[in-house]
Amino acid sequence: MWYEEWMDGQLVRKGERDMEHLAARLSASFPSLLTKDRFRHRQMQFITSSKHRCVDSAKAFIRGLAHRFQGHQEASEIELQDAPCSEPVINDYLMRFFDHCEKFVTYIEENDTAMHQVDAFKEGPEMKRVLEKMAALLDVPLKDLNADLAQVAFFTCSFELAINNVISPWCSVFDEEDSKVLEYLNDLKQYWKRGYGYDINSRASCVLFQDIFKHLDRAVTESKSSQPITTPVVLQFGHAETLQPLLVLMGLFKDEEPLNASNFAKQSERMFRSGRIVPYASNLVFVLYHCEQVHSSEAEYQVQMLLNEKSLPFPHSGKSVASYHDLQMQYSNLLQGCNAKDECEKSDQTMKHKIVKQYCSSFARMLYYTGVKNKLVSIVEHHLLYFGLASFFFFLQDSAGAQYYSVFYLAIT
Repeated sequence: MWYEEWMDGQLVRKGERDMEHLAARLSASFPSLLTKDRFRHRQMQFITSSKHRCVDSAKAFIRGLAHRFQGHQEASEIELQDAPCSEPVINDYLMRFFDHCEKFVTYIEENDTAMHQVDAFKEGPEMKRVLEKMAALLDVPLKDLNADLAQVAFFTCSFELAINNVISPWCSVFDEEDSKVLEYLNDLKQYWKRGYGYDINSRASCVLFQDIFKHLDRAVTESKSSQPITTPVVLQFGHAETLQPLLVLMGLFKDEEPLNASNFAKQSERMFRSGRIVPYASNLVFVLYHCEQVHSSEAEYQVQMLLNEKSLPFPHSGKSVASYHDLQMQYSNLLQGCNAKDECEKSDQTMKHKIVKQYCSSFARMLYYTGVKNKLVSIVEHHLLYFGLASFFFFLQDSAGAQYYSVFYLAIT
């Protein structure tokens, strides 16, 4: 299977179908929220990043809604200009917040040493065994192989399967244990670049987190004053790199011990598995319920979270539903004390010291466990042709027979 360079970063037809089908499923799951009237009267707001695959994801989702509500055309045949809804609005400040955070760009994105745990694992015993088996199977010298080439082969296998449902010949190169090692290698990168590895990874997403609660606040305020919801449906389309830091910011999928180059075996049951958390077309949903018959005013508004269309327990309680008042208290430090300018301005020396401290501490542990001394492995960047099935965030608000108000926030990768 061959690809042209122009296809890099574009949304494939499989991704479009995923968006169309997701729109149909969500409108069926929330029939009083995603309604034909709201669609026709432009009461659904669409926000996307500037990347083509995100814009195309939004358009495919709109086609899916149009097909469900109009019913006489295949979704793929519906032209966006024929759909009675608002055009997607580009907002990279929200959907690509990481590009606008100087600290993240300088200390993580452009700093090779920030990924030292990843580099150490590439040179470690687990990866060495994978390469030895590859060399024997392919009958090539071991010196001609490295971890980056192994990842290229592994990703080729996964892309072929995900996009075309075809088992690539490269899949036969790896057994189950190899797959676990390569999965961990990718999780390590995500952990240290988009996860719990460095605080700035998630703190950069405060602007998006606060935007979610801004919509929730407005819905609650308008509900209490018996006003119609100003923005009944907001759908936001971003990236895996948008959703994963947000989940980390909320304290989700956090393991007791950090992922590093030396604890592969101990992390076999880890919660932080990026392939499960942010797969293609991943989505995060916040639903705000209005409950009238409750024992206190603080319990009147309840929130439920769904990740990839499944209930997601809140980390502070382990329950799938929490009062909105409780969430405001739990995340008060993020809602009131996480300022995008303060968090992301590069001039703040506190951040630099924090990164250096985290780096030195984890690097020292890596040296102790692996025996590597005075050695830094430079990062070799292999640019893969990536056919992303882009991410989006979703936000729905509504009243359903005085039973609930819903706010729906979804992220798809």
